[in-house]
Amino acid sequence: MDFNDKYRERTKRMALYVIKLIQSHKRDFISEVLLKQLLRSSTSVAANFRAVCRARSDNERYAKLSISIEELDETLFWLEMLTDANLIKKDEHIEALKQEILEILKVFSAYRKNIKDKQ
Repeated sequence: MDFNDKYRERTKRMALYVIKLIQSHKRDFISEVLLKQLLRSSTSVAANFRAVCRARSDNERYAKLSISIEELDETLFWLEMLTDANLIKKDEHIEALKQEILEILKVFSAYRKNIKDKQ
């Protein structure tokens, strides 16, 4: 499996995990708003990385990758907000999700730096 296929799959799997997480939690007004933000940012990561794989130029690839990085960081933020506000129980599954997001974030940041260095 090449890099693009691997990370297209990892980002999609991360987004699907978030979807399942959201489906399993009760909702009130506040959690509903925060969970929607989490859903939007996590699915945006996967969608924008697909765009990275189809980019027509290094500039386009860099721009879409930058969006993916921002959305990964935002996904972490919403997870932190949800757990810090005790709207989602902080457990090993949430910690594993955070770790996966951090690992992808590190890889994407290095990838973006390589694109920048080539220009």
